[in-house]
Amino acid sequence: MIEKVLIIAEAGVNHNGDLEKAKMLIDAAAEARADFVKFQTFSAERIVSGGAKKATYQKNNLGGNDENQFNMLKKLELRPEYHQILIDYCVSRGIKFLSTGFDEKSIDFLDKLFTPLFKIPSGEITNKPYLEHIASKGKPVILSTGMTKLLEIEDALKILTEKGLVKDQITVLHCNTEYPTPMSDVNLKAMLQIKDELGVQVGYSDHTLGIEVPIAAVALGAKVIEKHFTLDRRMPGPDHAASLEPHELKAMVAAIRNIEAALSGDGKKKPSPSEQKNITVVRKSIHLNKSIHKGHIIHEDDLIMLRPGDGISPMKIDAVIGKSASSDLNKFDKLSLEDLS
Repeated sequence: MIEKVLIIAEAGVNHNGDLEKAKMLIDAAAEARADFVKFQTFSAERIVSGGAKKATYQKNNLGGNDENQFNMLKKLELRPEYHQILIDYCVSRGIKFLSTGFDEKSIDFLDKLFTPLFKIPSGEITNKPYLEHIASKGKPVILSTGMTKLLEIEDALKILTEKGLVKDQITVLHCNTEYPTPMSDVNLKAMLQIKDELGVQVGYSDHTLGIEVPIAAVALGAKVIEKHFTLDRRMPGPDHAASLEPHELKAMVAAIRNIEAALSGDGKKKPSPSEQKNITVVRKSIHLNKSIHKGHIIHEDDLIMLRPGDGISPMKIDAVIGKSASSDLNKFDKLSLEDLS
């Protein structure tokens, strides 16, 4: 049985505040066959002060002279009334809706919408009141860990479990919050350290360009993959430039499903069902390299190894050498035990 990786297509704020664009993002995620399409739920007033500056990647992607993070986020809010519309639209498209709540009030709002789990973004991993509030809901949690040390993850897990969650409800995503993440900074093996040292299920939230790293993460054992996508990387906004376009998202999902299938075996080396038929076709048997008469004592230079492999195996050549031919035999005849005495 194939153990299915949970694939989250991260629409984030790439709707640019437009309901129709949000629906188009749902269409793209559904067509790519992702499991979830995820947005972000926040009010700018509740998550950022008026003096907060943009991240470097946000300034690079947006341009202009406005360095104010508040002004940027205010334009990217997903209006409360849009949420149920998008949930219903997800149902019609056969994909699950998810959103990251960035503050306690947003978590309460999403909880009332019956979202099945909560996603904790990297920036909130050191926010104790927020972590305690999420844990109090008792729902599964996916925790991103960009910018963290292992000890900080351990501290967050302690808060979540002390407030009622069990480790089996928590998946920890290795993550890097630079958009895009340089390949040299991915440090994908850190995902394995999180798994081994903290005893949790792990996954990977990717901000690199392309689809190679999330595919590699699945091969290493990631159970959840999260990846930003957009309708068009040329659109204005902080995250578009580091996001996949719809055709790339579709290719990533297909590749992950192939990796799942490739990892689904029992781990024991043996011929697979599909290759059983090739054994006799590809392997060789002992044949004669020359014609011989009855009573001839067989020497090594009398023999040649040829396909098909449905006769005496070349591994048994020592048992053939020194035997005598029980009848006249022709060059290239395939030897059988009846031919020997």
